[in-house]
Amino acid sequence: MSASSKKKLRNAQEAELLTEKQQAERKEAKKLKAMTIAMVLVVAVMVVFAVSTAIYNGVIGSGKLQRGTVAATVGDHEINAVEFNCFYVDAISNFYSQVGSYAALYGLDVSAPLDEQVYDEEEGTTWADYFITTAEENAKSVYAIVDEAKANGFTLTEEDEKYIDTQMSSMALYSVYYGYSDVDSYLEAMYGTGANEETVRAYFETCYTAEQYQNSVAEAQEYTADDIQAKDDEDPNAYSTFSYNSYYLSASKFLEGGTTDDEGNTTYSDEEKAASITAAEEAAKSLTGEDITSVEKLDAAIAALKINAEAASAASSPYEDYSYSYIASAIKDWVADESRQAGDLTYLPSTTTDAEGNESVAGYYVVYFVERNDNEIPLQNVRHILFQFQGGTTDTNGTTTYSDEEKAAALEKAEALYEEWKSGDATEDSFAELANKNSADSDGTDGGLYTDIYPGQMVEAFNDWCFDEARQTGDTEIVETEYGYHIMYYVSATDYTYREYMIENTLLNEYLQEWLDALVAEVTLTAGNHKYVPTGMVLNNG
Repeated sequence: MSASSKKKLRNAQEAELLTEKQQAERKEAKKLKAMTIAMVLVVAVMVVFAVSTAIYNGVIGSGKLQRGTVAATVGDHEINAVEFNCFYVDAISNFYSQVGSYAALYGLDVSAPLDEQVYDEEEGTTWADYFITTAEENAKSVYAIVDEAKANGFTLTEEDEKYIDTQMSSMALYSVYYGYSDVDSYLEAMYGTGANEETVRAYFETCYTAEQYQNSVAEAQEYTADDIQAKDDEDPNAYSTFSYNSYYLSASKFLEGGTTDDEGNTTYSDEEKAASITAAEEAAKSLTGEDITSVEKLDAAIAALKINAEAASAASSPYEDYSYSYIASAIKDWVADESRQAGDLTYLPSTTTDAEGNESVAGYYVVYFVERNDNEIPLQNVRHILFQFQGGTTDTNGTTTYSDEEKAAALEKAEALYEEWKSGDATEDSFAELANKNSADSDGTDGGLYTDIYPGQMVEAFNDWCFDEARQTGDTEIVETEYGYHIMYYVSATDYTYREYMIENTLLNEYLQEWLDALVAEVTLTAGNHKYVPTGMVLNNG
């Protein structure tokens, strides 16, 4: 394939996937209860690894042996090796997509075979064993839900089938782009010998049935204002976020003296350790004087500390809109105290406990309080018309950038349509009609409408425009995001707050977890023959 053909294919592929992504987001935004649920069932409806990241280079073959090998049995379902490898590869993909470059922090070396890396030394398991277990658990959850769905007469809709068609079409695009002779060859490279359009589609349909049935269960749940308030009363801090600056003074930075042995190891006496703790506290106290009335003054005082004399820079760390559960345990109660006011400043000890259960001070946090956000902001309704950037250059990491000329072309189209709308009726209805005909993010029936938008849901520029405090019904403007240019139309704020939204999702998550646990408890899983599982997979071959 020529370079120009590949570029055209890549652009078509990216446009299709982007639109699908945005349509899925819009669809979910209309179903508030199902939005941003922490998925209790990990299902990959469509998972595609980067070609250099996790392609399983299996041996191309008929797949007869794999299809005849039972890799696991869930209830009455015998899962052959071909289908099991789909669960296995997607378990790896889900993990890798979540941790990415932080895989090493979990003890996973992406450049080494999975079956040569210890996952749990005590149990003698490898990372391959871990992903096999995860695949089994996911298969068990999927089939438990599918059986429940079938028992209740649930089937995928025509729209669902079209969605799966789109995913399979995307697989075909990938196969051409990566130079495979056909989509079956690509799917075999992805999921192992025996994988083809028929087997992968069946796998997708099974997983998507489970996901959509779970969504239907979620949509059926109703929560009253009393339910929400009762949950809120359990922990008033859980649905608030906090902004503050903190600086940690480790007592180890104040250690002086010590005895160094012949091997260069330095040890300190109890008296020297006690002195370092005292010195750390004195330094912390010096940072909380009445003259420190801003973050800037705090940072100046930090930089002036003796221990920072040779540091290139030293300052407090800002924490913006942090959830209570993520705040360091040593300071969270102080930060979340209802009496806390902007500008409050204190220092607090951080303690450690040794193997014998003895607690000691390890250092001190200096904390400057900025604000508490109770997230009482209403959700928003807007319409938009998207003009995507066309062309672009994609680097080896998959990041696409656009030239000024390419951006200008999209802006010109957006401005022309914007002027056309303003010169006409300039109503919401006429805007919706234009969105149906022109937006790259519309299915032709929804008028570019996003409902119940919550803070942080959309990309930054889109989000900031929606939640501008001065926003009024009928406001319009052209906004640029990484997706392209959006002609925005502000519809209204809702009477439903972000706090209520988060609480309702918590209630729903708890219900779904209990529901799934009950289903899975009724299903048996028997491990089978894992001979054909690609346990030696390397996630990054270069």
